[in-house]
Amino acid sequence: MENIRESNRRYKSEIGEGQYTLEWLTLTIDGSEVSVPKGTTVLEACRMNNIPIPTLCHDPALTPAGACRLCIVQIEGMRNLPPSCVTQVMQGMKVETQNPKVRNARKTILELLIANHPLDCMTCQKLGDCSLAEYAYQYGVKGTKYIGEKRHLPKDDANPYILRDLNKCILCGKCIATCELVSERNVIGFAYRGFKAKVATFMDTDLKDSTCVYCNRCVAICPVGALMDKNMIGKGRMWEFKKEEVTCSFCDSGCKFVINSKNGKVIGVTAKSPANGR
Repeated sequence: MENIRESNRRYKSEIGEGQYTLEWLTLTIDGSEVSVPKGTTVLEACRMNNIPIPTLCHDPALTPAGACRLCIVQIEGMRNLPPSCVTQVMQGMKVETQNPKVRNARKTILELLIANHPLDCMTCQKLGDCSLAEYAYQYGVKGTKYIGEKRHLPKDDANPYILRDLNKCILCGKCIATCELVSERNVIGFAYRGFKAKVATFMDTDLKDSTCVYCNRCVAICPVGALMDKNMIGKGRMWEFKKEEVTCSFCDSGCKFVINSKNGKVIGVTAKSPANGR
Protein backbone atom coordinates (compact mmCIF):
# COMPACT_ATOMS: atom_id res chain seq x y z
CA MET A 1 0.00 0.00 0.00
CA GLU A 2 2.82 2.36 0.84
CA ASN A 3 4.31 1.78 -2.62
CA ILE A 4 1.05 2.82 -4.26
CA ARG A 5 0.83 6.02 -2.24
CA GLU A 6 4.45 6.80 -3.02
CA SER A 7 3.78 6.32 -6.75
CA ASN A 8 0.78 8.63 -6.47
CA ARG A 9 2.92 11.26 -4.75
CA ARG A 10 5.63 11.05 -7.43
CA TYR A 11 3.06 11.24 -10.22
CA LYS A 12 1.53 14.37 -8.73
CA SER A 13 4.94 16.02 -8.44
CA GLU A 14 5.73 15.22 -12.08
CA ILE A 15 2.59 16.75 -13.58
CA GLY A 16 1.83 19.34 -10.90
CA GLU A 17 -0.41 19.34 -7.87
CA GLY A 18 -4.05 20.15 -8.54
CA GLN A 19 -3.97 18.72 -12.08
CA TYR A 20 -4.49 15.10 -11.10
CA THR A 21 -6.31 13.33 -8.28
CA LEU A 22 -6.00 9.59 -7.87
CA GLU A 23 -9.35 7.99 -7.07
CA TRP A 24 -9.18 5.15 -4.57
CA LEU A 25 -11.55 2.19 -4.35
CA THR A 26 -12.11 0.00 -1.33
CA LEU A 27 -12.69 -3.74 -1.61
CA THR A 28 -12.46 -6.82 0.57
CA ILE A 29 -10.03 -9.62 -0.28
CA ASP A 30 -10.21 -12.81 1.78
CA GLY A 31 -11.92 -10.91 4.58
CA SER A 32 -9.44 -8.02 4.71
CA GLU A 33 -10.39 -4.53 3.56
CA VAL A 34 -7.87 -2.88 1.20
CA SER A 35 -7.78 0.26 -0.96
CA VAL A 36 -6.36 0.47 -4.47
CA PRO A 37 -6.39 3.09 -7.26
CA LYS A 38 -9.30 3.08 -9.70
CA GLY A 39 -8.43 1.07 -12.83
CA THR A 40 -6.54 -1.57 -10.87
CA THR A 41 -7.27 -5.20 -11.74
CA VAL A 42 -8.11 -7.72 -9.04
CA LEU A 43 -4.80 -9.48 -9.70
CA GLU A 44 -2.89 -6.23 -9.25
CA ALA A 45 -4.83 -5.48 -6.07
CA CYS A 46 -3.89 -8.87 -4.66
CA ARG A 47 -0.23 -8.47 -5.52
CA MET A 48 -0.16 -4.96 -4.07
CA ASN A 49 -1.22 -6.51 -0.78
CA ASN A 50 1.03 -9.60 -0.93
CA ILE A 51 -1.84 -11.99 -1.64
CA PRO A 52 -0.53 -14.80 -3.89
CA ILE A 53 -2.41 -15.54 -7.11
CA PRO A 54 -1.07 -18.18 -9.54
CA THR A 55 -0.58 -17.08 -13.17
CA LEU A 56 0.99 -18.62 -16.26
CA CYS A 57 0.10 -16.15 -19.03
CA HIS A 58 0.41 -12.88 -17.11
CA ASP A 59 3.34 -10.47 -17.04
CA PRO A 60 3.11 -6.90 -15.68
CA ALA A 61 4.76 -5.52 -18.83
CA LEU A 62 2.30 -7.23 -21.20
CA THR A 63 -1.36 -6.55 -21.97
CA PRO A 64 -3.43 -9.00 -19.86
CA ALA A 65 -4.83 -11.83 -21.99
CA GLY A 66 -6.70 -14.02 -19.52
CA ALA A 67 -5.54 -17.04 -21.50
CA CYS A 68 -4.48 -19.55 -18.85
CA ARG A 69 -7.45 -18.88 -16.48
CA LEU A 70 -5.31 -19.97 -13.54
CA CYS A 71 -5.76 -16.62 -11.77
CA ILE A 72 -9.51 -17.13 -11.30
CA VAL A 73 -11.13 -15.84 -8.11
CA GLN A 74 -14.63 -15.78 -6.65
CA ILE A 75 -16.36 -12.40 -6.56
CA GLU A 76 -19.61 -11.92 -4.69
CA GLY A 77 -22.49 -11.42 -7.11
CA MET A 78 -20.74 -13.02 -10.10
CA ARG A 79 -21.98 -16.43 -11.21
CA ASN A 80 -18.73 -17.64 -12.71
CA LEU A 81 -15.12 -17.49 -11.52
CA PRO A 82 -13.57 -14.59 -13.47
CA PRO A 83 -9.85 -14.34 -14.29
CA SER A 84 -8.45 -11.71 -11.93
CA CYS A 85 -5.92 -10.37 -14.47
CA VAL A 86 -8.65 -8.87 -16.69
CA THR A 87 -11.25 -8.03 -14.01
CA GLN A 88 -11.12 -4.47 -12.73
CA VAL A 89 -11.78 -3.61 -9.12
CA MET A 90 -15.13 -2.01 -8.25
CA GLN A 91 -16.08 -0.16 -5.10
CA GLY A 92 -17.26 -2.55 -2.39
CA MET A 93 -16.20 -5.67 -4.28
CA LYS A 94 -15.76 -8.81 -2.16
CA VAL A 95 -13.14 -11.24 -3.45
CA GLU A 96 -12.13 -14.70 -2.29
CA THR A 97 -8.87 -16.13 -3.63
CA GLN A 98 -8.35 -19.36 -1.73
CA ASN A 99 -11.71 -20.92 -0.91
CA PRO A 100 -12.34 -24.59 -1.87
CA LYS A 101 -14.31 -23.70 -5.02
CA VAL A 102 -11.48 -21.54 -6.38
CA ARG A 103 -8.72 -23.98 -5.47
CA ASN A 104 -10.58 -26.95 -6.96
CA ALA A 105 -11.12 -25.04 -10.21
CA ARG A 106 -7.44 -24.12 -10.40
CA LYS A 107 -6.49 -27.71 -9.71
CA THR A 108 -8.69 -28.89 -12.58
CA ILE A 109 -7.05 -26.37 -14.93
CA LEU A 110 -3.62 -27.64 -13.92
CA GLU A 111 -4.74 -31.27 -14.31
CA LEU A 112 -5.85 -30.53 -17.88
CA LEU A 113 -2.53 -28.82 -18.69
CA ILE A 114 -0.50 -31.66 -17.23
CA ALA A 115 -2.56 -34.24 -19.15
CA ASN A 116 -0.89 -33.14 -22.41
CA HIS A 117 2.46 -32.12 -20.95
CA PRO A 118 5.65 -34.21 -20.91
CA LEU A 119 6.53 -35.28 -17.38
CA ASP A 120 10.30 -35.50 -17.82
CA CYS A 121 10.83 -32.91 -15.09
CA MET A 122 13.89 -34.62 -13.58
CA THR A 123 15.90 -34.12 -16.78
CA CYS A 124 14.31 -30.84 -17.90
CA GLN A 125 16.64 -27.84 -17.87
CA LYS A 126 13.79 -25.72 -16.51
CA LEU A 127 13.57 -27.72 -13.27
CA GLY A 128 13.38 -25.33 -10.34
CA ASP A 129 12.32 -22.43 -12.56
CA CYS A 130 9.16 -23.88 -14.12
CA SER A 131 5.92 -22.16 -13.09
CA LEU A 132 3.79 -25.12 -14.17
CA ALA A 133 5.77 -27.54 -11.99
CA GLU A 134 5.66 -25.09 -9.07
CA TYR A 135 1.88 -24.74 -9.19
CA ALA A 136 1.37 -28.47 -9.75
CA TYR A 137 3.31 -29.06 -6.54
CA GLN A 138 1.33 -26.42 -4.63
CA TYR A 139 -2.02 -27.84 -5.72
CA GLY A 140 -1.09 -31.52 -5.48
CA VAL A 141 -1.43 -32.22 -9.20
CA LYS A 142 0.28 -35.45 -10.27
CA GLY A 143 -0.96 -35.91 -13.84
CA THR A 144 -2.98 -39.04 -13.13
CA LYS A 145 -6.56 -37.71 -13.17
CA TYR A 146 -6.77 -37.09 -16.91
CA ILE A 147 -4.85 -39.10 -19.51
CA GLY A 148 -4.53 -36.90 -22.59
CA GLU A 149 -2.80 -37.30 -25.90
CA LYS A 150 0.82 -36.21 -25.95
CA ARG A 151 2.38 -34.18 -28.71
CA HIS A 152 5.29 -35.68 -30.63
CA LEU A 153 6.64 -32.63 -32.42
CA PRO A 154 10.30 -32.50 -33.47
CA LYS A 155 12.53 -30.17 -31.47
CA ASP A 156 13.78 -27.08 -33.30
CA ASP A 157 17.49 -26.88 -32.48
CA ALA A 158 18.79 -25.89 -35.93
CA ASN A 159 19.80 -22.41 -34.73
CA PRO A 160 22.73 -21.77 -32.37
CA TYR A 161 20.84 -19.87 -29.65
CA ILE A 162 17.34 -21.18 -28.84
CA LEU A 163 16.05 -24.70 -28.32
CA ARG A 164 12.32 -24.97 -29.01
CA ASP A 165 10.46 -27.96 -27.63
CA LEU A 166 6.84 -27.27 -28.51
CA ASN A 167 5.74 -30.51 -26.84
CA LYS A 168 6.12 -28.57 -23.56
CA CYS A 169 4.36 -25.41 -24.77
CA ILE A 170 1.17 -24.55 -22.84
CA LEU A 171 0.00 -21.92 -25.38
CA CYS A 172 0.08 -19.10 -22.83
CA GLY A 173 0.97 -16.60 -25.59
CA LYS A 174 3.60 -14.70 -23.58
CA CYS A 175 6.34 -15.29 -26.17
CA ILE A 176 4.08 -13.97 -28.94
CA ALA A 177 3.10 -10.86 -26.97
CA THR A 178 6.73 -10.21 -26.14
CA CYS A 179 7.84 -10.56 -29.75
CA GLU A 180 5.11 -8.17 -30.89
CA LEU A 181 6.52 -5.47 -28.64
CA VAL A 182 9.88 -5.57 -30.40
CA SER A 183 9.85 -3.05 -33.24
CA GLU A 184 9.59 -4.59 -36.74
CA ARG A 185 9.54 -8.16 -35.46
CA ASN A 186 6.28 -10.16 -35.00
CA VAL A 187 8.25 -13.28 -35.85
CA ILE A 188 5.90 -15.76 -34.18
CA GLY A 189 2.17 -16.27 -33.75
CA PHE A 190 -0.44 -18.96 -33.16
CA ALA A 191 -0.89 -21.47 -35.97
CA TYR A 192 -3.39 -24.31 -36.60
CA ARG A 193 -6.36 -25.14 -34.38
CA GLY A 194 -7.49 -27.42 -31.61
CA PHE A 195 -4.98 -29.98 -30.39
CA LYS A 196 -2.68 -29.11 -33.31
CA ALA A 197 -2.46 -25.45 -32.28
CA LYS A 198 1.08 -24.26 -31.66
CA VAL A 199 3.35 -21.23 -31.69
CA ALA A 200 5.02 -20.97 -35.07
CA THR A 201 6.96 -18.67 -37.35
CA PHE A 202 5.62 -17.56 -40.75
CA MET A 203 4.96 -20.66 -42.83
CA ASP A 204 5.89 -22.75 -39.78
CA THR A 205 9.59 -22.76 -40.59
CA ASP A 206 12.51 -23.27 -38.20
CA LEU A 207 13.75 -20.19 -36.37
CA LYS A 208 16.93 -20.16 -38.45
CA ASP A 209 14.83 -19.61 -41.57
CA SER A 210 12.77 -16.79 -40.04
CA THR A 211 13.50 -13.12 -39.32
CA CYS A 212 14.25 -13.91 -35.66
CA VAL A 213 17.33 -12.04 -34.37
CA TYR A 214 17.60 -14.21 -31.22
CA CYS A 215 17.07 -11.44 -28.69
CA ASN A 216 15.85 -14.29 -26.42
CA ARG A 217 13.12 -12.19 -24.80
CA CYS A 218 10.75 -15.05 -25.56
CA VAL A 219 13.07 -17.47 -23.76
CA ALA A 220 13.24 -15.27 -20.66
CA ILE A 221 9.46 -14.98 -20.37
CA CYS A 222 8.51 -18.61 -21.10
CA PRO A 223 7.02 -20.13 -17.91
CA VAL A 224 7.89 -23.73 -18.87
CA GLY A 225 10.65 -25.58 -20.71
CA ALA A 226 9.37 -24.93 -24.23
CA LEU A 227 12.07 -22.32 -24.93
CA MET A 228 15.59 -22.63 -23.60
CA ASP A 229 18.92 -20.84 -24.01
CA LYS A 230 21.09 -23.41 -25.77
CA ASN A 231 24.28 -22.06 -24.21
CA MET A 232 22.89 -22.74 -20.71
CA ILE A 233 21.71 -26.32 -21.22
CA GLY A 234 23.55 -28.86 -19.10
CA LYS A 235 25.67 -26.28 -17.28
CA GLY A 236 23.69 -26.14 -14.06
CA ARG A 237 20.34 -25.46 -12.46
CA MET A 238 18.98 -21.93 -12.14
CA TRP A 239 19.39 -21.85 -8.35
CA GLU A 240 23.11 -22.63 -8.73
CA PHE A 241 23.86 -19.49 -10.72
CA LYS A 242 24.97 -16.16 -9.36
CA LYS A 243 23.21 -13.46 -11.36
CA GLU A 244 24.55 -10.01 -12.21
CA GLU A 245 22.53 -7.48 -14.20
CA VAL A 246 24.38 -5.55 -16.90
CA THR A 247 23.38 -2.93 -19.49
CA CYS A 248 24.41 -3.25 -23.11
CA SER A 249 26.19 -0.13 -24.44
CA PHE A 250 26.16 -1.12 -28.12
CA CYS A 251 23.33 1.31 -28.96
CA ASP A 252 21.06 3.84 -27.25
CA SER A 253 18.37 1.30 -26.27
CA GLY A 254 20.08 0.35 -23.01
CA CYS A 255 18.91 -3.27 -23.06
CA LYS A 256 19.65 -5.19 -19.87
CA PHE A 257 20.96 -8.72 -19.59
CA VAL A 258 21.91 -11.10 -16.81
CA ILE A 259 25.37 -12.64 -16.50
CA ASN A 260 25.08 -16.11 -14.97
CA SER A 261 28.10 -17.41 -13.06
CA LYS A 262 28.79 -20.71 -11.32
CA ASN A 263 31.81 -21.42 -9.13
CA GLY A 264 33.35 -18.10 -10.18
CA LYS A 265 33.06 -18.86 -13.89
CA VAL A 266 30.69 -17.15 -16.35
CA ILE A 267 28.30 -19.77 -17.74
CA GLY A 268 26.15 -17.66 -20.01
CA VAL A 269 24.23 -14.45 -20.65
CA THR A 270 20.43 -14.43 -20.58
CA ALA A 271 17.82 -11.84 -21.50
CA LYS A 272 16.38 -9.48 -18.87
CA SER A 273 12.96 -7.83 -18.74
CA PRO A 274 11.67 -9.61 -21.84
CA ALA A 275 8.78 -7.30 -22.70
CA ASN A 276 10.94 -4.32 -23.66
CA GLY A 277 14.52 -5.41 -23.05
CA ARG A 278 15.05 -2.89 -20.26
